[in-house]
Amino acid sequence: MTVDVYGVRHHGPGSARAVLEALTQHPPDLVLIEGCPELDAIVDLLGEADMVPPVAGLVYAVDEPRQATFYPLARFSPEWVAARWALSRGVPVRFLDLPATHAFALAAQEREARAGTGAAAEPDDLPDAAADVSEADGPEESPEESTAPLPPERLDPIGTLAATAGYDDAERWWEDAVEQRHDSPAERFAAIRDAMAAVREADRRPADDPDVHANARREAWMRKVLRAEIKSAPEARIAVVCGAWHAPALVPDDFPPVSRDRELVTRLPRTKVAAAWTPWTAGRLSYASGYGAGVGAPGWYQHLFDHMTQPDPDPRDLATSWLVRVARTLREERLDASTASIVEAARLAETLATVRGRPSVGLSELDDAAQTVLCEGSRLPLDLVHERLVVGQELGSVPESAPVVPLAADLARQQRSLRLKPSASAQQLELDLRLERPLARSVLLHRLSLLGIGWGEPTEGGRTTGTFKETWTLEWRPELAVDLVEASVWGTTVAVAAAARAADRAARSADLTELATLVSACLTADLPDGVDAVLDALDARAAVQHDVPALLSTVEPLARTCRYGDVRGVDTDRVRAVLAATAVRACVGLPMACASLDEDAADEMVTAIAAAHRGLSLLADAELDAAWVSALESVSAPDHVAGAVAGRATRILLDAGHLDTGAAAHRMGRRLSLTASAPQAASWLAGFLAGDAVLLVHDPVLLGLVDDWVRGLDETAFEDLLPLVRRTFSQFSRAERRTIGEQVAGIGGPERRPDDHVLDLARAMPALRTVARLVGWKEVDHDGAA
Repeated sequence: MTVDVYGVRHHGPGSARAVLEALTQHPPDLVLIEGCPELDAIVDLLGEADMVPPVAGLVYAVDEPRQATFYPLARFSPEWVAARWALSRGVPVRFLDLPATHAFALAAQEREARAGTGAAAEPDDLPDAAADVSEADGPEESPEESTAPLPPERLDPIGTLAATAGYDDAERWWEDAVEQRHDSPAERFAAIRDAMAAVREADRRPADDPDVHANARREAWMRKVLRAEIKSAPEARIAVVCGAWHAPALVPDDFPPVSRDRELVTRLPRTKVAAAWTPWTAGRLSYASGYGAGVGAPGWYQHLFDHMTQPDPDPRDLATSWLVRVARTLREERLDASTASIVEAARLAETLATVRGRPSVGLSELDDAAQTVLCEGSRLPLDLVHERLVVGQELGSVPESAPVVPLAADLARQQRSLRLKPSASAQQLELDLRLERPLARSVLLHRLSLLGIGWGEPTEGGRTTGTFKETWTLEWRPELAVDLVEASVWGTTVAVAAAARAADRAARSADLTELATLVSACLTADLPDGVDAVLDALDARAAVQHDVPALLSTVEPLARTCRYGDVRGVDTDRVRAVLAATAVRACVGLPMACASLDEDAADEMVTAIAAAHRGLSLLADAELDAAWVSALESVSAPDHVAGAVAGRATRILLDAGHLDTGAAAHRMGRRLSLTASAPQAASWLAGFLAGDAVLLVHDPVLLGLVDDWVRGLDETAFEDLLPLVRRTFSQFSRAERRTIGEQVAGIGGPERRPDDHVLDLARAMPALRTVARLVGWKEVDHDGAA
């Protein structure tokens, strides 16, 4: 019996190369890889040609899909290399970590225990690192953490080893000491085991520490699997690929007693789980993604791995080939990058590596050389290279035969038929809704939005703002695979699931505005069943709703749906019927609802009235307009109505032509009289003006009334009302305020005669000639005539 334990760093190109060399030199009869055994059923798919990394194994709880974990694999991942090597040679591949069926159940128990003690619960709805039990390989999987001296209860193995070697950067030490070593694989893995064994011995965390206990349980299960494999085939050679932290614990000669491990792995709770492969992205392999076992530069590590696996790689080619890619990327951004500058930058990178005492050129030297030579000292062009080249924009793919939930299969089918290929980079998509395929794309994206699957986000902009155009930003993120699994409880197709989700939201919601918006969303997504369910809920809620602002706030979204529904060719007759009933209820209840309002309630009512008026203006419905005008008239004149509401209603009636200027001036005079309450007068004025200064600029009667009211205030009232008045006038533009000030200054003074203005034609002549030339006149004489 021979067990080769290969302690690796996940996503380490040097580790991947060493594993490949070790497997080639000592071919095993069985390959065991760190990971939950639920992946055993689908591991054979890793050997298919259509499986293109980066990909990830997705394991999730069937009853609670948000409880999930990812096992990402890149081409430079040791696990990927080991699995592909074994599958190509017919060698069995299995996983030996703690099963997810137990890990998920244990995590659920821990959350319940924390909730019972009042402790802050850990977030359980994260689809990647924070909920990932497979990649929590101890502290060595967090190289982004500080390498400063740590307290006794916490240990950073890579940081400790780097500090011992005299490095202040743990990532750079790992790359120099491990990734770019060229010794034999056996020597390398033995050195890693010895180093990690020393660090484990120095770990002073108590055994009851949650992290220590969780790792001990995982390692006990790994040893359980190893013992079973050794017992079943005593003469076989077994290769174990695991995180470097676990390597010392998986050497058979150092196994603890079986009884000790059995105590950790018996009577564990269980939950039902499922597994699948899903595409991953290069960006999600980086630290910025939050993935605990990530690497800072996936694109660079891929380049490094490709270079290492070449026959007799020349170290000088590493720098040159990378800088060629940098120069090509800069040229794509229309920045200069000559061949001579590439040669000079390569020489500078090699010199920097020598000066810094590094075994070979690293990314930091290449970045410094590129910034100095190719970017002329500027960091900005290099940032473009970093996003596209250092991190990368690759999106993996999985075979069509890979198991997926029916909802994901339906989405993939529609993506192919509509030619909407998922991409890891953000893409702008402009849709002309008058065409069949763009309309179908829009419908799909709106349905996914209803399901909470944020593949596409509607954006403002594009070449037009018309109703026949939509602009979306599409970006496929790996965690959307979990969203698809979670959304599959609503149905097996996107259309059925979206309609069911909309109906459930409608049944749970008592907010009329939310229901009205949901109606629009269902119509936009072409979901007749969803529209019916939401309208039933809206009609039922509105029938018993006595909150007039809520009824008024429902009008505008429903009116927009009716007004622009014909763009998509949808039937809005029932929506119009619900809108009419809701609007009538609001009109009937408006007079009673506007009595005796405090300031906050009055502001809420003003906002609702303005929104309802905007909505009804879109429809041009004579019956609804008549009911609305009558309701506004009933709240614009009585003195018991709050000033802001009465002022806004008066202004709406004036603008709509239902009230002449004289009547409006009469109401303003009464509301702004000295006998009226000063705060109510200020509120009425704010509601009447509502950010539009046209009336005061062009109607001297109304401006005079306002001026008289302000002049008549005593000092105390003026000081109290000044903030309110200033807030009202601050909504006007600077030019409008200046014009009003000039007109107020002239109130009561001598009238200006037309001949008071003397025109200086000599100064105006250049402007007149320019205008004449623009309108086609040949010449302008000295009197200004053509």
